[in-house]
Amino acid sequence: MQHSAKHIADRIRLMITTKQFQVGEMLPSTRELGKQLGASFHTVRKAYQQLADEGLIESEQGRGFLVRQQSTTLDKSERLELAAEKFQMLLEELIGYGLDESEVEAIFEEQISFMEWPDRIQSIATVGETIELAKLLSDSIKNQIGVKSSVIKSADYDDLVRYDALFVPIYLVNEFRNLSDAIRLLPVVFHYDADVLLSIIDRSGIEAIGLVTAEEDSIPKIIDELKTLIKFEGAFVAGATYGKSLPLFVRNTDLIVYTPASARLVEAKIPEKSRIKLEYIISEKSAEMIRAELWDQ
Repeated sequence: MQHSAKHIADRIRLMITTKQFQVGEMLPSTRELGKQLGASFHTVRKAYQQLADEGLIESEQGRGFLVRQQSTTLDKSERLELAAEKFQMLLEELIGYGLDESEVEAIFEEQISFMEWPDRIQSIATVGETIELAKLLSDSIKNQIGVKSSVIKSADYDDLVRYDALFVPIYLVNEFRNLSDAIRLLPVVFHYDADVLLSIIDRSGIEAIGLVTAEEDSIPKIIDELKTLIKFEGAFVAGATYGKSLPLFVRNTDLIVYTPASARLVEAKIPEKSRIKLEYIISEKSAEMIRAELWDQ
């Protein structure tokens, strides 16, 4: 779906106002957001420049655009004047379609009720069996779709209710059905990056694969998934990082597969040719659903 600069600016302005983007946070690069939305980076840059002119964001040399403040610098009279101008243009268009006063009023009230959702979705979390697995999914959603979220363990039930919406792995959705009246549940279908899996399979002569995670509890889930997907006939060894130390087995293992949460330590100590980082890919249907919820309305 193509987005105009105005549409992108309107959506980001709303996401800033509702604190989905926080003050001081860097916005996605123009190329990154353009790719996520199917728009040119020129269009995104035009949208960013409009928001910069309003005082919401500012450009930092060599970094990109960051959120400067949560609301526009326009004073009340300027905001009202801008709103009146936009309403006038919209009313003229609706009258041109033959709508009368009562119909326009009914549509306005209906749309006002629909637009209650930004007030609710001010906080979003991604759920996982461990914080590490939740972060793996959260990072993928941010990288592919441009939507940021906190991370939370599925077992931390009392903390879940603090959020307005939850990104939930499809296989965990039934566990949270009782929350659906109070929290918007957004099921997510995802899989491991196929290129990553192929890289593992293509390593001929490998007798053992080592898995490095940041949390011990992540290990059984990841190993079960990899065994199912790649049909590896050799041995798996696994362990979690401890402080600044890697598990001892990494010295004698043919290939190290690791999670993003353990990446800093693994990448500092293991040669690139001997390691592969795990990443999730969000299904296109899930990506479309998230965009529809948070970008396209």
